[in-house]
Amino acid sequence: MKKQWIVLVSLVSAVAMANPAPVSDISRSRGAAPAAGSGSLEQRLEALERVVEARGNAQMRMQQHLEQLLDEVSELRGQTELHSHQLEEIVQRQRDIYQEIERRMSAGPAPAQMQIETSIDPVQTPFSSDVSENDAYDRAVQMVLRDRRYDAAITEFERFLQNYPNSVYAANANYWLGELVLRDNELSKAKTYFQRVVQNFADSNKVPDALFKLGQVAERENNVAAARQYYQRVVEQHPNAPAVRLAQGRLDSLN
Repeated sequence: MKKQWIVLVSLVSAVAMANPAPVSDISRSRGAAPAAGSGSLEQRLEALERVVEARGNAQMRMQQHLEQLLDEVSELRGQTELHSHQLEEIVQRQRDIYQEIERRMSAGPAPAQMQIETSIDPVQTPFSSDVSENDAYDRAVQMVLRDRRYDAAITEFERFLQNYPNSVYAANANYWLGELVLRDNELSKAKTYFQRVVQNFADSNKVPDALFKLGQVAERENNVAAARQYYQRVVEQHPNAPAVRLAQGRLDSLN
């Protein structure tokens, strides 16, 4: 009996040595993070894997957000380019309209009692990128060329100059006003408007036309000497202007 007991104890000891107990409690939840510096190597590796995985997920979300922002910026850039192209088309159409208006003004018959004898070079016609400014100027011009509402056009051009005193059309607007009041034989007012063109807009292609008109005003005032001076300025200072032919014709007739 004693001998059997000794054999049983020996067998239990051998089994124990072959299967040692784990150094930690394997029943601990895998989801619970061990304290820093504690736990088995396996637990610390698992915790590190979770940190790396969390960072990887955060970087992926950030990358997705960045790609979304880039797509939105690209879409906005496309819309901006489309709007810019549409605006350029509008500006070009209005430029074509103004050039056609100026050509008709110089080539076609003028309204009764208002003979426009000078021409405008369409290539040098100024143009504004401000749509509202263009519309206001176009409205005033149309009152003359299309509607033949000359008194209303005077008011419209004056309002235009008040609203857009530095407009690229300021020289043309003053010239139109000079033509309109000259039609009514208001010589003093006409002289004022034409002189504004000459004095305030020296680079405008309307200067030689305004000088020629000042010569016509001087003739109506029976001031032949002043008329000759204005015509001579056109010929000498603006030899390539369309008004030169008309000014030279008036000089020949006055000599």
